[in-house]
Amino acid sequence: MALVTVYAVVLVFVGAASHTADLVRSGLRPYSWAPDWLNLYWSSLAVFDSLAALLLVNGRRAGVDLMCVVMATDLMANWYAAYSIQHSDFFAQPGLQRLTAFTLLVLATGPFVRSRLNLSTI
Repeated sequence: MALVTVYAVVLVFVGAASHTADLVRSGLRPYSWAPDWLNLYWSSLAVFDSLAALLLVNGRRAGVDLMCVVMATDLMANWYAAYSIQHSDFFAQPGLQRLTAFTLLVLATGPFVRSRLNLSTI
């Protein structure tokens, strides 16, 4: 299914790659302006983005579920960072705009994709 491919590519090449690069460059605290818990969450996405993509590529419904949870929580974390920590707004943050658009796509289409995956997969 084409949406599964889009999901997996974005999760791996955008999400996991950028979080892994941050880990390699700066360790578990890549954003000095962010609290430790937020840095740890973003660093953990190197694993969770990759796991969701792997599950999706293998046709597992759990991949859709994990992707939806990751995207929703990542969006909340980024909105929190933009508004509460950086005192910025949506229109000044192109990365937040892209993340919001992709998250809305995932949440809108995820249930459709999940329902079309093989019933024997979890």
